[in-house]
Amino acid sequence: MGQSSVIVILGASGDLAAKKLHRRGTLDEKLNIIGFDPTPRDNDDFVKRIESCVDASNSELAEKFKTFRERCSYITIDQDAGDDSFIELRKRMESFIESDEAQNRYFYMALPPNIYVPVSEQLRRHCYSQKGDSQIIIEKPFGRDLESSVELHRKLEPNWKESEIFRIDHYLGKEMVKNVVTLRFGNPIFGALWDCNHIDNVQISMTEAIGTEGRGGYFDDVGIIRDVMQNHLMQLMALTTMERPGSFSAEDLRHEKARVLRLVPPLEIKHTMIGQFVKSEDGKNPGYKDDDSVPQDSRCATFCTSVAYVKNARWEGVPFILKSGKALNESKTEIRFQLKDTTDAMLRDTAHNQLIIRIQPDEALRLKMNAKMPGLELQTVGTELDLTSQRTVPDPDIPEAYECLLLDAFKGDYSDSVSEQELEASWKIFTPLLHHIENKKDIKPLEYAYDSSTASYCRNLFSQSQDEML
Repeated sequence: MGQSSVIVILGASGDLAAKKLHRRGTLDEKLNIIGFDPTPRDNDDFVKRIESCVDASNSELAEKFKTFRERCSYITIDQDAGDDSFIELRKRMESFIESDEAQNRYFYMALPPNIYVPVSEQLRRHCYSQKGDSQIIIEKPFGRDLESSVELHRKLEPNWKESEIFRIDHYLGKEMVKNVVTLRFGNPIFGALWDCNHIDNVQISMTEAIGTEGRGGYFDDVGIIRDVMQNHLMQLMALTTMERPGSFSAEDLRHEKARVLRLVPPLEIKHTMIGQFVKSEDGKNPGYKDDDSVPQDSRCATFCTSVAYVKNARWEGVPFILKSGKALNESKTEIRFQLKDTTDAMLRDTAHNQLIIRIQPDEALRLKMNAKMPGLELQTVGTELDLTSQRTVPDPDIPEAYECLLLDAFKGDYSDSVSEQELEASWKIFTPLLHHIENKKDIKPLEYAYDSSTASYCRNLFSQSQDEML
């Protein structure tokens, strides 16, 4: 960062905020951190929350933290005092510098989205840096549909330029997601196969082995489509399908992602299935509606699978199968490319070639292939080429997604910040489907048991009449 900088954590009482600070000692020595939240606490309590995330076994990091803690402080917001707390925040930031010294100010808003606008207005009015950069850092959800997303941007725009808004989708900070661009454009062997002539379908999935676990009241207002598919899965699809950017600058990367998303027509209900989990077959795990905070007549989808298409020459006719769900039998996020069948009649009983990018857990890159089975007969057998980076870099030091993204924000690197153009294009894909499901009251999610297999559940869904969904 070089010059004096301040990170203000708005909503610093949350565990999530504390876990993102100083895990590796990578923050600049000229950096100060201020917690800013209505929860009453003192500086020592705030520092202890951060310290609990530091690896105590790392003596070097523990030693660095002794000086780091002196740069951490906390302000309790007085919600009845109007502007006074924000004026106090400005004075606290100014106390770290001389009167004529420049200072960068980063406002990480770990807040409910419904107060983004009023808080950002106060920050702009009282805390904007006159000598240095200012930036607000916000997380999804960025609206509930296209209209609300555009409205949010419109209300932020008078006070904060697009170049001063860093939108976090934490999937963009994951190691294997960041590897997709290198895989595609750094290896001609894959680039030559990356089109509709060779790829039969692409499956992009994110499943979780846990349910809503006490968050049912929150989740019921969001649902799996808004929570995962409109953001995380769309970012994975954009990176997978975009054309080669003119450079790897933030501007060119974000431009290409937005451009390809504009080529995706809105999802259709006839290509979509939604579900909601009920208690497990053994009765040990509760169903979604067993949560007291969830209405008994809830139609909220905890599972969804849908099919998207990209209307350009590269991807013409290739289905992109999007899947996401909670309370399934495994937690897994991956992109799976299934190549077309071999046309050589000499080789029979061959399996599809598949390229699998495992994002989490156990990051991996695998290529499923066919080979001759050892012996006298000409028979094929499936084999797997493991291209996992851990084989070439033993015990890799993989940073957490939030660590990568926050450091990018502080460096002014917007490559992994979601642009307003990407948001608009993504919401155009999902908004008609969301409104159709929500407005047509007779559409109800199909039930599946907690701990169901994703594959078996999808087969059961499609074996049922789609009349229930239309």
